[in-house]
Amino acid sequence: MAMTREELTRQMQQVIPLLKHCAVLGIKVLDVDAGKLSLELPYSEFIIGNPDTGVIHGGPLTTLMDTACGFAAIAALDEFVLAPTLDLRIDYMRAADPGKSVIGDAEVYRVSSNVIFARGIAYHNEEKDQPIAHCTATFMRLDPDVRKDNRVENNSAKNKIEKMSGES
Repeated sequence: MAMTREELTRQMQQVIPLLKHCAVLGIKVLDVDAGKLSLELPYSEFIIGNPDTGVIHGGPLTTLMDTACGFAAIAALDEFVLAPTLDLRIDYMRAADPGKSVIGDAEVYRVSSNVIFARGIAYHNEEKDQPIAHCTATFMRLDPDVRKDNRVENNSAKNKIEKMSGES
């Protein structure tokens, strides 16, 4: 049974901040729906790639888009499970403006028996028609039974996801 929008939002807001790279970057959940996710990467001096211009480094933007697409993939499934990245391609269209947060929107456009396909766009608020980057990504659809047999007990984010999905 698919989760409601409220359940998806609650779970994403709880899990994403547990991911160390998202916590360090300050990535926040803005909106969630079945197969869709919107995240915000706040501007900070910590993520500047060029100190002369104040432009954000590509690494945090890549993290934003991989996370947005990956969790959109999870939100497209009937249960809250991990979906590791198989492939991520990002086309950078322009530099992000210094001092502005970046929004990362992602949506799933196909779910097969083994692979989830997603696409995303990074932009500044109110400037969706002037994208910073576009991406396409694929994610492995893990069989929940296989995942149960291969647990890593010391991963707090994974443990939190399993706890929320009702596993013990």
